[in-house]
Amino acid sequence: MSSGDSFPEAVESKEVAKDHDVERESAAVGGTTTLKRNLHNRHMQMIAIGGAIGAGLFVGTGNALRGGGPGSVLLGYMITGGMLLLTMQALGELAVLYPVNGAFFTYCLRFIDPSWGFAVGWDYAISWLIILPFEITAAGLTIKFWRDDINIGVWITVFLVVLSIVQVFGVRGYGEVEFVLSVIKITALAGFIILGIVIDCGGAPKGGYIGAHYWHDPGAFTDFLGFCSVFTTAAFAFAGTELSGLAAAESDNPAKSLPKACKQVFWRIAVFYILGTFVVGLIVPYNADYLIGSSGSNTKASPFVVSIQNAGISGLPSVMNAVITISVLSVANSATFGSTRTLQALAANGMAPRLFAYIDKAGRPLWCVLLQIGFGFLAFINEASDTGSIIFNWLLALSGISYFFIWGSICLAHIRFRQAWAYNGRSVDELVYAAPFGIIGSCIGVGLNLLCLIALFYVSVEPRDAQNFFENYLAAPLVIALYIFWKIYSMFTSDPRVERRGWRFFKAIDEIDVLSDMRDTALDKDLAPRRVYKTWGEWLKAAPMRIVHSLV
Repeated sequence: MSSGDSFPEAVESKEVAKDHDVERESAAVGGTTTLKRNLHNRHMQMIAIGGAIGAGLFVGTGNALRGGGPGSVLLGYMITGGMLLLTMQALGELAVLYPVNGAFFTYCLRFIDPSWGFAVGWDYAISWLIILPFEITAAGLTIKFWRDDINIGVWITVFLVVLSIVQVFGVRGYGEVEFVLSVIKITALAGFIILGIVIDCGGAPKGGYIGAHYWHDPGAFTDFLGFCSVFTTAAFAFAGTELSGLAAAESDNPAKSLPKACKQVFWRIAVFYILGTFVVGLIVPYNADYLIGSSGSNTKASPFVVSIQNAGISGLPSVMNAVITISVLSVANSATFGSTRTLQALAANGMAPRLFAYIDKAGRPLWCVLLQIGFGFLAFINEASDTGSIIFNWLLALSGISYFFIWGSICLAHIRFRQAWAYNGRSVDELVYAAPFGIIGSCIGVGLNLLCLIALFYVSVEPRDAQNFFENYLAAPLVIALYIFWKIYSMFTSDPRVERRGWRFFKAIDEIDVLSDMRDTALDKDLAPRRVYKTWGEWLKAAPMRIVHSLV
């Protein structure tokens, strides 16, 4: 059901009490101020539709294509994309009602279990802390497409300085940069899809009509292991989709911008990921030699770049490489936002050092930003010695599959919220935005995340090599270790902010507080009126269009 609809004979949404401060966790530490609501609707839409598009799509798709074939890539991206659509709808419902800093980390604390919230919160923060130096290094590598005579350390320094300057302007700087870069990425991807169709139909200077030839020779699939391996690339390509939910705490009108942002995710998945990778699979055979090096940010092996080169089109390969450079820097910018806001929320809840809870008068989590920039210097590890890349790969292993834990936890938190909401006598009709597929959609989301984790576990153990397993699956034991650590720590700490629950995993439904930290309705502006159906017949008749409106 779309956010503007209501069941038969439902009453209008009850106004939420305004005395709940949505920034309570930021002010929990003396001397802090709150985050600034400086993100407007246009920022939220672009963060949703283009913010996470980066090297995972442009370069990693080549690695997935070589491992699984075009059919596996298309199917894997459709499964992951469908799962993310359900996840984002669940997150949108929670973020509209509770636009608090930390978003899904806070929801896990509140609706699942504090220890699980600690585990996924730190796992998410660590992932972004480590991804930043990787993306900066990747951006430097893209420059080698034009010039390989300049040491990559020079470009790492330049990009770190630029990123640091953006942080001076706080969340508004993040929003404006993402808006501009997302417009560039979306335009370039739309252009590539059109160009790819032209190439496939034989309209390029070199090569004739291709059609679906590469789906027959060498084929659409490799083997089952190759299909399962696609989910590793898909997780990396879709990483950051959840950032629009994290940005709710700094949106000036979350009740309006978040539902629209959730709808934009559908178009990003359907057009840029699924249609884009389908076009790539049409014009690039999975056994092409140049795909061997398609990992990290080696744009010389990017199927998006090489397919244009092979078509004999001059100039455009450099344009596409420039787009990849921009995309990688965009993800680096998002990494800073994701890690700093999560760390600040962790600290405000007594789950990280107290100084990270500090927010300056400009609304910047200052110490969190400095920590993230400090992690950026890890990019120089690759320049230090031959062992630098080995160290870096192990650091990246910490992020690996972590996003499946995050996305699955969002769906689980939504299920628990709906149960507690009903237990407290509240109706779905009172929600300004309700996930169109409700609890069923979140259950499917949890199930798909579990299936992806199982598939990647198979990929990790099949070679029967310990190093391969931990390089692919290290995030799982990390999450378990963090969970156990907080269970033990909470038994002995005297911090009043820490909840002591023993070894119980789930909070009981009657323990869950659904009333605190609700959205201040004074933020609501220009909301569409709710529609009330007088009979179930009217409701069923309007059902198809409600589904369409939930996505468009």
